[in-house]
Amino acid sequence: MDGALVDGRLNFLRACERLKDVLRSGHTSTGRRESTAEHSWRLGLMAMVFMDQLGDIDRARVLELCLVHDLGEALGGDVPAPQQPAGGSKDATERRDLLKICETLDPAMREKIVGLWDEYAQAATPEARAVKALDKLETILQHTQGANPPGFDYAFNLAYGQKYTKALPVLEVLRGRIDNATRARMARPDGSRE
Repeated sequence: MDGALVDGRLNFLRACERLKDVLRSGHTSTGRRESTAEHSWRLGLMAMVFMDQLGDIDRARVLELCLVHDLGEALGGDVPAPQQPAGGSKDATERRDLLKICETLDPAMREKIVGLWDEYAQAATPEARAVKALDKLETILQHTQGANPPGFDYAFNLAYGQKYTKALPVLEVLRGRIDNATRARMARPDGSRE
């Protein structure tokens, strides 16, 4: 095996470790802010447990898309959905950061990872559209479980990502269950979980 290839891939993994420190707007059930790495892990788990309901799709590709979808955030951080600028500048920034992170990779691996990220960003395939939907649903699910701060905007979640979550029956059912949990949190004066 080529030592330079191994070193380049290890350096890529070292750069991606930063995702463990990138904090999102959602909170865990103990009140700690969730990291992008934690979100990506549960997105992959969510995809795995519902994979058999997603139709005729490339299952390995779905998991690969889950793993790479937020890699660009390792440099620029996470921008909460309600604060994202219109016009796709978030995607452009994340793609630029992804290219920087991938600089140490061999051309074949760099092309694969950037290609997967582009596929996801453009929702170019059934797999990418399923992951886009699950990404939104995992985020909303976390918001229903988290010990969020006072004034947390649960109402935003009721419309968030709907164009993707209508794609398959299982996604619509998941959306309905998670939206019900969101409404339940909204109905409590302090937005508490119980």
